[in-house]
Amino acid sequence: MSSYTLGLIVLVYVFALAGLSWLGFRHTKNAKDMLTGGGNMNTIVMALSYGATFISASAIVGFGGVAAAFGMGIQWLCLLNIFMGVIIAFILFGKRTRRLGAQLHAHTFPQLLGRHFKYKPIQVLTAAIIVLGMPLYAAVVLKGGAVFVEQIFEIDYNIALFIFTLIIALYVITGGMKGVMYTSAFQAIVMFLCMGFLFFFLYRALGMGFTEANQALTDMQERVPAHLAQIGHQGWTAMPLTGSPQWYTLVTSLILGVGIGCLAQPQLVVRFLTVRSSKQLNQGVFVGSLFLLVTVGAVYHAGALSNLFFMKTTGKIAVEYISDIDKIIPAFINASMPKWFTAIFMLSILSASMSTLSSQVHVMGTSAATDIYADAIKNNEAKNTTYIIRVGIFVSILLSYLVCYVLEEGVIARGTAIFMGLCAASFLPAYVASLYWPRCGKRAAFWSMVTGAGASVFALLFLHQKEAAAVGLCRWLFGRDVLIEAYPWPVVDPIIIALPLATLVLIVLTYLQPKSNALIDKV
Repeated sequence: MSSYTLGLIVLVYVFALAGLSWLGFRHTKNAKDMLTGGGNMNTIVMALSYGATFISASAIVGFGGVAAAFGMGIQWLCLLNIFMGVIIAFILFGKRTRRLGAQLHAHTFPQLLGRHFKYKPIQVLTAAIIVLGMPLYAAVVLKGGAVFVEQIFEIDYNIALFIFTLIIALYVITGGMKGVMYTSAFQAIVMFLCMGFLFFFLYRALGMGFTEANQALTDMQERVPAHLAQIGHQGWTAMPLTGSPQWYTLVTSLILGVGIGCLAQPQLVVRFLTVRSSKQLNQGVFVGSLFLLVTVGAVYHAGALSNLFFMKTTGKIAVEYISDIDKIIPAFINASMPKWFTAIFMLSILSASMSTLSSQVHVMGTSAATDIYADAIKNNEAKNTTYIIRVGIFVSILLSYLVCYVLEEGVIARGTAIFMGLCAASFLPAYVASLYWPRCGKRAAFWSMVTGAGASVFALLFLHQKEAAAVGLCRWLFGRDVLIEAYPWPVVDPIIIALPLATLVLIVLTYLQPKSNALIDKV
């Protein structure tokens, strides 16, 4: 397909986004509209927006590449995302979050926690963790979209990244939450259709049926490279060897880190504050579950089977043919699918990136502008809050853009897992307590958050081999890459350490505090 045709398709897509963004801008009259879409969003729009925000380019490009390297064991993440990220999140978390948010007049995740515990330091700490931690996640999503544009259009990565960032900035800054949700719902539809097509045409590209192709992938076990076999790889249709380095990476970092971390994602929690009633959340469960099943299920499946395709066409498995796993899915789509679908799939990648990015920068901007500047620094006396929020969003986009330039190859999936693990350790115990444990007081919640965030950062810098070795702080201070070299500690994900510690601190401090004092905290 010519660059002219590709450009025309993208132009039509961008105009559609511009129209929806303009619609959001027209209906954004005040800070509440800017933060939660006025609290009266349509059920289907909310559910589709939630799903599109959940599934970013990191899920399609990054985790699709992980599936090519690790195999179909990553499908457990798809099931956990549906169970935890939609069913549990909507039914057990969403309903109570919506009611609590309405009672407290909370429009952001930091406001929700801070006002529930009646302790502004909790609100500020929550916002600070978001502002400092989320640029990494936003940057890997930006990179995922830019890499795909680079591959398809064959243009310089820096140009692709700049154009991509500019488009995001324009429609998020102008449209606010309504613009974000309208465009995300539209993008979710594009993603759903593209992934459905990918799943059904995948086997045509392989020249095999479902059973035949999957059996052929199983029979490729002897093609596992020696360096992967040494760390536990047992083939692309089998889980890694239990207790091996690859098993720890797949299970603790990717499946548990993302599967549990999704429950405490600020950009997802705020979606529960945008609907009028709990009935809408019940209705959204089916839409959200089906969306995740088709989108991530299809691309994880395609990622693993890309090994079979590249073996047939090049004589090499995917990770041998393309060393950067973040580029496997773009290359596979470009080589195996019809040219017209390549352009449409590019829109799916753009949709996944834009929907997640728009929500990320919206949350970062509102956390900085509303929770830290307006509420904490100005003590709710700031004027023209909508303008301040837009400035905060702009700064967040710029920061995420700059972070892209320090990212290494193959970092997309890992960057996602790091941020989601940080959110789980920092927020999840206090968030659950705010919904289900009235006795838990402000001090227990605050120190639980400090412990979770601190333990996560400590583990990343001093215990987990991949990040600690890359940063080099531990080697500079102690002369070795990690403090504990005995296996399996260097490959145990920080969430396995930080989340239990944060939970323990919350429980211990709650019971050490007299019950009467805990109740006083709520008054």
